[in-house]
Amino acid sequence: MNNGIAYFKDQFDLLQSAGAGSGLEGIRKQAFAAFTQMGIPTTRHEEWKYTRVAGLFNREYRISLRPSDNTVTGSDLEPVRIPGHEEANTLFFINGVFSPEHSVVRSRHLTVLPLEEAAQNQFSGLVARHLGHSGQYLKDGINALNTAFVHGGVFIQVPKGKATEHPVYIYHVSDARQGNCFSLPRSLVFVSEQASLKICETFSTLGNLESLTNQVIEIVVEKDAHVEYYKIQNDGDKASQVSTAHIRQTGKSYTHSVVISLNGSIVRNNLNTVLDADHCESHLYGLYCLQGDAHVDNHTVVDNAQPSCFSNELYKGVVGGRAAAVFNGKIFVRKDAQKTNAYQSNKNVLVSDEASVNSKPQLEIFADDVKCSHGCTVGSLDEEALFYLRSRGLSKENARALLLRAFALDILENIRLPHIRAYVDHLISERLEIDAA
Repeated sequence: MNNGIAYFKDQFDLLQSAGAGSGLEGIRKQAFAAFTQMGIPTTRHEEWKYTRVAGLFNREYRISLRPSDNTVTGSDLEPVRIPGHEEANTLFFINGVFSPEHSVVRSRHLTVLPLEEAAQNQFSGLVARHLGHSGQYLKDGINALNTAFVHGGVFIQVPKGKATEHPVYIYHVSDARQGNCFSLPRSLVFVSEQASLKICETFSTLGNLESLTNQVIEIVVEKDAHVEYYKIQNDGDKASQVSTAHIRQTGKSYTHSVVISLNGSIVRNNLNTVLDADHCESHLYGLYCLQGDAHVDNHTVVDNAQPSCFSNELYKGVVGGRAAAVFNGKIFVRKDAQKTNAYQSNKNVLVSDEASVNSKPQLEIFADDVKCSHGCTVGSLDEEALFYLRSRGLSKENARALLLRAFALDILENIRLPHIRAYVDHLISERLEIDAA
């Protein structure tokens, strides 16, 4: 790892000298010191026990430090667009750097700025207060590395009392046509009091070489605001990701998140929800439908920091081939968070002998007047249900696919954007047919 740290130090020095006056040098310097101290986690790190990522960071990558480094054209991006983009605000990150030239902002009440600009204008106070808050929950060098290389990021703001007419589609595109690509995109989203916003993130790699994306989005939700967050991961077999969504509810508010993971080499999802005001409500859903050699690790944290909050979490997995899935869900109930209601469930179906699942739901409760529960199941398809469907004339393959889709349906139904729900439903149905072949 020493060689890896030396490489990142060289790149970091180039970034600091090139980005002088951006207003972000201080937070970068502090984060790089943390990265140097912590390094890349190994399986001896409890939070990374089942996921080996150290080898990913020792390979040769190209890191883009300027927008001019990318050669991606508009026609290159057409295949990565998802349904509904004609009616959405579309923001593109190319190799981790926000690309205004390829992005379109359609909503009147939506501010989208380069993060460096927001750090020096009327939003500087918000950036100073909220950028990097995820580091309080992710004590590892990977999160610190993203903050150390924060550049070409984006700041998104919805003003008080406004609802955006269009969802925000954020595309993360890695160009691995000429060499291995390492991307570090960063977003800070601020949803003001009584405002609402819907966000959908996707990940795509151009070319056949390897890509590694270390991505962080931090979302701040004020009083009486409403946020829906969706993430779709269906990248290539040589694409790896460490993707973090950090949602902090600073006032009584409502959040709803759905994470869909279908493909990738090694994928780690961190989803943190901090209920930092009383009477907050949060819903977390996830679905991973894996085959081949894919490895997906979902880590969630629900931190009930204030009283009378409600959270509901349901993650489901269909794991076949030689794929591996990991689920680690933590619910914290702090000492003063009385009257908390928090529920968590993880359910898995193994559809091959070589597939594996490691699941670890956790509760850490420091208050005494709460209602909390968690549960986990790992099993195979119900043979009686399969026999019943076959007795009604369905082939084994069709009966199997029908049962698996029914298993996934209660996650799909929680995708509230119609275009996205239909798109994911199509991907899932296509995946189940492949598995059944």
